[in-house]
Amino acid sequence: MDDYPLLNAFLTMMYLFLWVLWFFLLFKVITDIFQDHSLNGWVKAAWVVFVILLPYVGVLVYLIARGRGMGRREAKQAEDREAAFRKYVQQAARPEGETGPGGGHVSDLAKLAELKENGHLSQEEYEKAKTKLLA
Repeated sequence: MDDYPLLNAFLTMMYLFLWVLWFFLLFKVITDIFQDHSLNGWVKAAWVVFVILLPYVGVLVYLIARGRGMGRREAKQAEDREAAFRKYVQQAARPEGETGPGGGHVSDLAKLAELKENGHLSQEEYEKAKTKLLA
């Protein structure tokens, strides 16, 4: 172990980290190229060829030319994922039989009970409406 000092081990780990970071950045740029709907097929092909044939220059030019849009697209995708998640949670948390916000069997039963308590419905009318609602 005498012929491989600590500084060389540190430099090797740093090079490995930078190499992995470089591949992450390259894949991120290529993914952004294919997910950008404002580019047509030929422009996407040109960017991919440029990034693959001249990887360092291509990625740096892409980040300079389209980096701001890349950030906006990423933020929009995150917002869309968050909205889809919230919608899913709201649907999953909705009681069985309820059809939507402010509607459904649960809220209708509550309205019927309130009408009965206020004296707008008799016991017969309440039972009839309740049976019809639950059928």
